This record gives sequence, structure tokens and C-alpha cells, in this order.
Amino acid sequence: MKQSLHLRMSHQLSMTPQLQQAIKLLQMSTLDLQQEIQQALESNIMLEVEDNEFGVFSLDVPLHDKKSDNVDLMQGSEGSQTDIPDDLPIDSSWDDIYESEPESVAPEFDFGSIQEMASFETEFESQRTSTLSLQAHLLDQLDLVSFSERDFAIAIAIIDSINTEGYITTSVTEIYGGLQEQIPDLDVDEVNAVLHRIQHFDPAGVGASDLSDCLRLQLQQLPDATPHKYEALLLVTRYLDLLATHDQAKLVRKLAVSEEELNEIVMLIRTFDPKPGEKVQSTLSEYVVPDVYVRKINDRWCVDLNPEVAPKLRVNEMYAGLIKKSDSSKDNTIMKEHLQEAKWFIKSLHSRNDTLLRVARCIVEKQTAFLEHGSIAMKSMVLRDVAEELELHESTISRVTTQKYMHTPNGIVEFKYFFSSHVSTDGGGECSSTAIRALIKELISNENATKPLSDSKIAEFLKAKGINVARRTVAKYREAMFISSSSQRKRLL
Repeated sequence: MKQSLHLRMSHQLSMTPQLQQAIKLLQMSTLDLQQEIQQALESNIMLEVEDNEFGVFSLDVPLHDKKSDNVDLMQGSEGSQTDIPDDLPIDSSWDDIYESEPESVAPEFDFGSIQEMASFETEFESQRTSTLSLQAHLLDQLDLVSFSERDFAIAIAIIDSINTEGYITTSVTEIYGGLQEQIPDLDVDEVNAVLHRIQHFDPAGVGASDLSDCLRLQLQQLPDATPHKYEALLLVTRYLDLLATHDQAKLVRKLAVSEEELNEIVMLIRTFDPKPGEKVQSTLSEYVVPDVYVRKINDRWCVDLNPEVAPKLRVNEMYAGLIKKSDSSKDNTIMKEHLQEAKWFIKSLHSRNDTLLRVARCIVEKQTAFLEHGSIAMKSMVLRDVAEELELHESTISRVTTQKYMHTPNGIVEFKYFFSSHVSTDGGGECSSTAIRALIKELISNENATKPLSDSKIAEFLKAKGINVARRTVAKYREAMFISSSSQRKRLL
């Protein structure tokens, strides 16, 4: 094979470090961005947060002003320019800045009174309180019961086998087998006896093996004079499957009661909690921090960045002034690198905020009906619609709308929520799938519980409104909203 040299010319996009950093910040969620900013502030001495409050984008920019001089990130833009001076004071020394070591002064707290101090301590402790678990709640009650050492060890094993809903996940036989080596001459009846005592702990129904057993334990703790207690016990222990299928005729015949009495029995059973452990099990609340706020000011919808997630950074001029341009020492070189990295980071952060705000304004302008009337008025929209209007790449819009949230009069929603497919209508128009889901949810919420709407009935109702949706499409939307079928939604009362 003959060897030869060939000259070839080609074009390719070079992913510079600045562009990679801009793309990385653009696709970050609020929490990730805050951690990234904090990490940058800790690692780069040139970065600092401005002393005044967080920077806020002005509300005075009209919504139609979407096309700016910014270039798409995918085309190599580093974001909007900032007013960082290129020439900073030089040849400064530490002695010119620090005259003497500052004295540390302890802060003075004036609580006003002992009661205010106690209130402050209470609020501080409430912020640090750990979550309460069901196991800890049961162990606290176990300390109040006079158990022998054998029974106490059995009780610990049983409590460890109870899940957060209050059900025991391990059979008595398995618990007995696991304790045989630890407790000599152990009998299965001992394990059952301890389990029965734990089943009388709070909350009622804890330690049950299944739903029937859970309802039985809660019924047994009611006074004997409770109306229909015996019939309810018979129903939950033998005929709970008939109640699940809403077979009213068989229940009336099996229990030998009238329809009115059966309704009273069902009402009594519905007062119980099928997951008693969740009343005790507490978890920390997780809050979604919105990236932008949408408000109506003077009959005009305005979009504003959340200042808490978009801090305004700047270069620390004091440290930057210590850089000596003619000095090539190691320390001076490192400080120059920190200064350049700080400039890149600030530009990337400005680019992210600007792109996020432009996309949010475009979405708000297209989905004004949603802001006025809710999800039922949502219009169909895809990423391409926003990308073409803002002259950005679809991948950039996808990064902006991922894990970003908007605070609207209808609640906090993710940017992705505004994008949905469409269904054709009889009039030749389009209807958003999000609006169809909202309409299906509204129909089901207003249905008669004794005669719930089937998927076919809902499809016929939508067709009467001019929306061509098949029955299987209705079923798909209903399951996506975690709504049960008509047979499961049916109620006896």
C-alpha cells in the first residue's frame, strides 16, 4: 500500500473552558447553582458577594423584548459583558491595606426580657429538631412496659420489623427463627404473646400483618357498645374483598343487614387509618425554591428573577490590586489565574440569568391564558417554538427548562410543565394535552361517587366539546395522574 500525505480543511466547534462552564451553570438546578457559587466563593479569593442585597433584574423590560444581542451558548457565546475593569490598581502591598490586626468584639444581644430569650431558644431548638420515627415512638412506649429481659429482646426484634406504615414485614416464624440462637428455650407462643402486647401500643393498628388485620385491631379497641362493631369486625375479617369490589348485594346478604345498616358499617370502617404508622412518622418538608417570579402589574404580566438564587458577584478589588503585572512569581501567577477564573465565572453566571429570564418571558407571553384561567387553558407548545423565537438552539432551551421552577398565581410549576403535545379539534385547532388532563381531572372530581365516569364516557364528553380523544388516550392520561379506574373509584355511599 502506497503511503501519501493529504491536506484537509474542516470546521468544528471548539468547546473552550469558558463555554463549558457556561453550559454547566445553565443546566444546573437552583440547589446545585447555590452549591457551585458557594464553592467558587470558598476556592477563589477574587470572588465576593456585593454588600448590598442580591441583584435583581428589572421588571420594566416588556415581555416582547426577547431578542437581545446575546448569542446562543451553542454558538460559542460567553454571555453578556460585565463592567469588570481590565486595568485594576497595581503594586499595592499588604501594609498599605492592613495597618493593625482588628480586635475581635463579642456581639451584644439585647433580648429585652427573659421571656424573649426563652422564645428565641425555643425557635432555635425547633429548627434543629430531628424527625420522629415510628420505631422511636414504639421504643419510648416499650420503656414504660414491665417486660422481662427475654420479652424485651423479642419486642426489640418485632419493632425492628415494623415499617413506616405500621405493618410488620417479617412473619412470627421468621422472628422466632432469628432469636433461637440468642434466647435459649424460646417458644413461638412467646413471640406471639409479645406481638399481641405491641399491637396495643399507639397508634392503634400498629404491628398488623395486612390491611384486614390492621382494621381488626382498630375495631377491637372500640368500646363494646359501639353500634355495628360486631358486623364491622365480620366484614373486615371475612368479606373485605367484597368491600373492595363494591359488591353491595353480596355484603347485604352475607352480613344479614339492610342497605342503610351496611352504609353505617362502611362509614364506621372509613374512620380508621389504613396506614397508622404515617401519623407518627414525620419527615422534613422539602420546599421548591422558584427561579423566577411572575406577577401582574398594571394589567401586564412581568417576570423577575428570584434574587435569593441569583446573587450578584464581583471581583474583590483589594485582592486584585495586589497583582503586579511585571511580577512572574508563583504567588502572583496564581492570583492572576484566580482573577481570570473569577471574570469567567461572573460572565457565565450573567449569561445563565439572562438566558433564563428570556426563556421565562417567552413562556409567559405564550401561556398567558394559563396564568389567567389555570391548567385548563394551557396552549400546546414545544421546545422548537421558543427556540425559533429566541433564536437559540433547542438543546439550550432544554437545559434552561430542566429543574427550573416558576412562581405563578396558580402555584409553583416547572418550566417543562408548559411544554406539551397537542390534540386536534373539530374546528381545525389544537388542544394541549395538559389542558385535556386538567379537564379529565375536573370531570372526575365532580362525578357521582356511586356512578363514576368510565373512560368511554369521558371520551364522549370531550368529543362533544370538539376534542377528538380516544378512550385509550383518556386511560393513559388518567393513569399518568394516578387516578384509579371507574370500578375502583366507585363508593357505596
